[in-house]
Amino acid sequence: MPRPVHFEIHAADPERARTFYESVFGWKFEQWGDQPYWLVTTGDDGPGVDGGMVPRRGPEPAPDAPVNGWVMTTGVTDIAATDAAIAEAGGTVALPVTDMPGVGKVGYYKDTEGNIFGVIQPPADKMP
Repeated sequence: MPRPVHFEIHAADPERARTFYESVFGWKFEQWGDQPYWLVTTGDDGPGVDGGMVPRRGPEPAPDAPVNGWVMTTGVTDIAATDAAIAEAGGTVALPVTDMPGVGKVGYYKDTEGNIFGVIQPPADKMP
């Protein structure tokens, strides 16, 4: 069965987006040669997926635009601390944190480029 193996972040200001994701999640960015493309490393081991970042081609999403694409969700150990880091880095809440029984605490945010992403803190008994 095919599985997702790569994601892409579209950014009007790639440097601003890079700063956001580095400060919130500690991700690493490396420009691919002289291309306007950055490889994104999200971790060194364990489950997960790496991706890329490209300059946005077209207008930024309207603040009230519905989701247009897939939402990527990142696992965290402390959603309250991540929520604070997102705000500090210039992100905003798209949907407040909700406790989903058996799943964990889930919140949705917008990055500095208007992209929606999710964050999930699994229940204590399912923490890695």
